[in-house]
Amino acid sequence: MRIYAPNGTNLGSPAGNARRTSSSGFALPDAASAPETRAPTAPKAAANIDALLALQGIEEDPAERRKRSVQRGKGALDVLDDLKIGLLSGNFDASTVNRLRHAAANLKSTSGDPGLDAVLAEIELRVEVELAKAGQY
Repeated sequence: MRIYAPNGTNLGSPAGNARRTSSSGFALPDAASAPETRAPTAPKAAANIDALLALQGIEEDPAERRKRSVQRGKGALDVLDDLKIGLLSGNFDASTVNRLRHAAANLKSTSGDPGLDAVLAEIELRVEVELAKAGQY
C-alpha cells in the first residue's frame, strides 16, 4: 500500500494540465493525461561560507553582543580568581596561565556599550599584568 500524503493526494502532481472552460474561475483536470513526476533535487550548497559568516556578523543583535561580552568578562574574572586562589594556596598551575591567555584574547572585541567596554578594558589590563607576572616565574 502506498501513501502519498496525509490526506491521500499525490504531492507531486502538477496543476498545469487543467482543462480550461469559458468561465474564468473553475477548471477540471484532464483525466486523459497522466500526472508528471519530478525527480527530487538536492538543495544547493552555499557557494561561499565566508559570505554567510560575514552576514551573521552584520546582523548581530546589540543586546546579544553585550550579553556575550559580559560573559567573557565574567569568565576572565573567574580565571583571575582561580589564579589568586592557586597563588595563595601555593599550587601555581601552568594551565591557569593558559586559561588567562585565552581570556585575554577573548576580551579584545568590543561590546558596543562604552561603559561595558571600559570595564572590559580594565579586566583585560589586569589579565595582561598577571600574564606578565606569570612570565617571571
